[in-house]
Amino acid sequence: MQNEKNYYRYIFFVLSIVTVGIILWNTFIFFNELKDNEREKMEIYAAAVGELLQGDLESNIGQLPLNIIKSNTATPMILYSYGEEGKPDTDWTLKYDIRNIDDEKVKTEKKVLALIKKFKTHYTPIDVTYEGEIFSTIYYGNSTIINKLKYYPAGIMLIILLFIALVYFFLKTKKASEQNKLWAGMAKETAHQIGTPLSSLVGWTEILRSEQINPEYISEIEKDIFRLQTITDRFSKVGSMPNLTKKDVVAETIKSYDYIKSRSSKLIDFDLQIPDDPIYVSLNKQLYSWAIENLVKNGIDAMKGKGKISIRIEKNTKHVNILISDTGKGIPKKDFKRIFSPGVTTKKRGWGLGLSLTRRIVEDYHEGKIKVKTSVIGEGTTFQISLKLLE
Repeated sequence: MQNEKNYYRYIFFVLSIVTVGIILWNTFIFFNELKDNEREKMEIYAAAVGELLQGDLESNIGQLPLNIIKSNTATPMILYSYGEEGKPDTDWTLKYDIRNIDDEKVKTEKKVLALIKKFKTHYTPIDVTYEGEIFSTIYYGNSTIINKLKYYPAGIMLIILLFIALVYFFLKTKKASEQNKLWAGMAKETAHQIGTPLSSLVGWTEILRSEQINPEYISEIEKDIFRLQTITDRFSKVGSMPNLTKKDVVAETIKSYDYIKSRSSKLIDFDLQIPDDPIYVSLNKQLYSWAIENLVKNGIDAMKGKGKISIRIEKNTKHVNILISDTGKGIPKKDFKRIFSPGVTTKKRGWGLGLSLTRRIVEDYHEGKIKVKTSVIGEGTTFQISLKLLE
């Protein structure tokens, strides 16, 4: 199946290249045909100038070359006239008959000569002869339509590139949507599978309590059951918009902090810096605690189980910032955004889902922001979660 998809992609790529090649080739041919027509038109113009020098302007025959000369209003040209006996006129303005060119471009003779040099690269000059002698020379450039046509291939390429980018974005978005549906389905199925034995465990604790088992044992079992219920609740919310309620983010952070601290190694030094007053935001406490736990566990992994974890809360006029710092190995600046992508991990056995899931909880479900605030290689990293304050 994969080979078949690659085959169709290859065919699509080849057809795209062939199509672009045909368009560019036909544009090139059309461009050259226009230039040939421009050349023929200017040769007719030169012949008309020659006829005008020896024709009778009052007759119909004399009027024909005059009409040809007047009709040329698109092609920029400079007609250089030679003086008597091949000597040019002393006044430079008398030497040049300039047509269809902006006055600013031919304000001085230096500019005129520069334009003549440019025209020579476009077309070979045409000499106007009178009685076997060269009377003047016509230098001309591309007309407006040819100049516009020069950018036509670039426009076509831009359109094709935009089309390819649009198709790529569509396919990428579709693939991401399918992946999200897959992960959401797996999460809900996991919650469902955990729920069955969990219900059984709740029943067994009641039986153990009736059997006069040490209450401390039952208490520890109930703590783990509660933990499993929390995990099940979290997984069941993945893939659907959770309910947000007004909560004190300070109190919810303390709960997460206490839970993580009680179940972490004594080699981890925890530090909590929070304000005394409550701070209210729209929150789903199960998902929020999951995000905090993910960031703390990520920091513990970065420190290889030994170091300091700091959690502090800062408030400004519109947002509350929850900052979680570790003293781990740090993150390169180029990876600040990449680490939140699914599948990106620095762990040998990691799935690369923790930070991706955390970003989804913060940004998609809580309409907040999460980022790497600071990170120094060998010193540690600080993550920042920003949530909107309730008015």
